[in-house]
Amino acid sequence: MGFFDFQDQSIGINAAIFAIAAVVVWIAGTRVARDADELATATGISHAAVGLVLLAGITSLPEVAVSLSSAVTDSPSLAVNNLLGSIAMQIALLAVADAVFGKAALTVVAGSSVVLLQVVMNILLLTLLAVAFMVGDVAFLGAGAWSWSLAGLYVFAIWKISHSQDRHAWVVNMTDAQRHKREERRKRREQEMADSQPGSIKSLAWKLALGGLAILVAGYVLSRTGDAIARQTGLGQSFVGAVLVAISTSLPELSSVLAAVKLKRLEMAISDIFGTNLFNVGLVFAVDVAWRGGPVINEVGKFSQFASLLGALLAAIYMGGLIERQDRTVARMGVDSAAVLVAYAAGLYFLYQMR
Repeated sequence: MGFFDFQDQSIGINAAIFAIAAVVVWIAGTRVARDADELATATGISHAAVGLVLLAGITSLPEVAVSLSSAVTDSPSLAVNNLLGSIAMQIALLAVADAVFGKAALTVVAGSSVVLLQVVMNILLLTLLAVAFMVGDVAFLGAGAWSWSLAGLYVFAIWKISHSQDRHAWVVNMTDAQRHKREERRKRREQEMADSQPGSIKSLAWKLALGGLAILVAGYVLSRTGDAIARQTGLGQSFVGAVLVAISTSLPELSSVLAAVKLKRLEMAISDIFGTNLFNVGLVFAVDVAWRGGPVINEVGKFSQFASLLGALLAAIYMGGLIERQDRTVARMGVDSAAVLVAYAAGLYFLYQMR
């Protein structure tokens, strides 16, 4: 653990450090979302693409720190379950964003073929991950064969989604009011691009790098204190990894999604979540390489199977909302978002029973 061993500290001290690191992650995540929005405007890159790759990559840094450091320190269960818990948690965060937006169902306002494809890829990779947990893995070139396959599918998913940005095989039907608002947003973006300073792109890149560094360091602290709390409380690494640490390492996504919603960059907000989830599945390969005890998929069991299927279920609920596009709301959120929260709460109950 190094010169400062969190295992030697009291639960109170670890909880305080855990909370401070979470605050740092929250603040950095909010700032990164604003900088990413400005970068998209300055470069002309679509906000969906920025959310899918750049913002998702940066806000995933806590998961990178937690999972890789846990794998290196012989905690493969915590490493994998943190990734899976983050996936389910982050999809539930969209329901929170939906309630904050509060004007109409998020899947109606931000619905597009690109967003729908992101959700489909999430369901595909999470389902295959659950299958991998069920059938087991074999070693292949320094990792597991399933891990290599999932990494390849992640690359394919990003490539496929990126190449669908400018294709319009089908378009979403919009009301005249929605069409007018979209045209206004397009004109506003063009004006913002015209007003942006050429030198600002370099400045934004530095800000994003510093924000990412803050998220990475705080994420590492969350990993170590979360692991210590798991051992000290006796809750078990599986449940703490899937819930406690996952919630905290999802703070960048929560803060960035809420910031994106406030800026009315709804597609960027959704792409941030589903792009992060794809990234998390791809990280299983990195965890496998870092863990030197054989294929990491063989180190987990039914708990991880259920967690991956829970993520696929939540994504499927939103896919239904994107296809149906019925603007029905309850408690300031779409019916699909409310269903996601209910399913997530039920999933947490079963995960607790399986810990």
